[in-house]
Amino acid sequence: MITYRDAMREALREALTRDERVFLMGEDVGAYGGCFGVSRGLLDEFGPHRIRDTPLSESAFVGAGIGAALGGLRPVVEIMTINFSLLALDQILNNAATLRHMSGGQFSVPLVIRMATGAGRQLAAQHSHSLEAFYAHIPGLRVVSVATVADARGVLWPALQDPDPVLIFEPAALYNTEAELPANIGTTHIDRAIVRRVGTAVTAVAYGGTVRVAEAAADALAAEGIDAEVIDLRTLRPLDEATLLESVSRTHRLVVVDEGWRSVGIAAEIAARVAENAYYELDAPIQRVCTVEVPIPYAKHMEEAALPQTADVLAAVHRVVR
Repeated sequence: MITYRDAMREALREALTRDERVFLMGEDVGAYGGCFGVSRGLLDEFGPHRIRDTPLSESAFVGAGIGAALGGLRPVVEIMTINFSLLALDQILNNAATLRHMSGGQFSVPLVIRMATGAGRQLAAQHSHSLEAFYAHIPGLRVVSVATVADARGVLWPALQDPDPVLIFEPAALYNTEAELPANIGTTHIDRAIVRRVGTAVTAVAYGGTVRVAEAAADALAAEGIDAEVIDLRTLRPLDEATLLESVSRTHRLVVVDEGWRSVGIAAEIAARVAENAYYELDAPIQRVCTVEVPIPYAKHMEEAALPQTADVLAAVHRVVR
């Protein structure tokens, strides 16, 4: 068995070993091993030239990563949590995402930015939000959210081969989850969704931390005789529209489970695309199960009340299949 945290570390170790241009930098990634322990031990293996601690300045070290990528290196930049990434939003939006287009294709920015996202660890509002929709809004970026241990192991290498910036969101609540990895695991598709569970009665779309919520709901629905299909988006930009539409054309019902807020979020985008392209396939209104529109609370019972839960998904499915 291997944890999600260890799978990410193995992915980093593989990348550092396979390509001498790869290096990791961020706050406390060296001696401390990263705030969630992902890079623990890598400083001893690869040295301070390739595992670089940075000052507490997200804008500065993301900007340095952009410069290194332009100079021919393959930087992996770690930001502690998604909330702090907003301090580097100018670098991500105005530089990393735009340089290829503004240079007429002369320059690319092969930069990978990893960060923890989401709630479930009682870290309160400033460390627990799910802001992936901010980044999925921006042309020029590839935005990935990995929900399983296998995808955590397989996502980094293909991200490093992309000539454009790739943002990898790692749900903080999943770092301690465990799974067996097959010997020939291969790499993760960073441009395709995956059907985690095949079904015929309703399509449940999720990503990141909500995939396990959707899967738990599908298990409970199976006991009721309702056969739910679960799709893990994996890539939020570009969205794998074909997989979504093919599923809805078979099940004719859609429930979207999103840890982001309901307003102007990923769930809203999915609902809009299905309504635009598969409206006549739907037998019931689309349902969205999202986080309550409040800053994520610290208290455990309030945090749980704010987040999408299995019971919320069950209720949404019951509304579309009744």
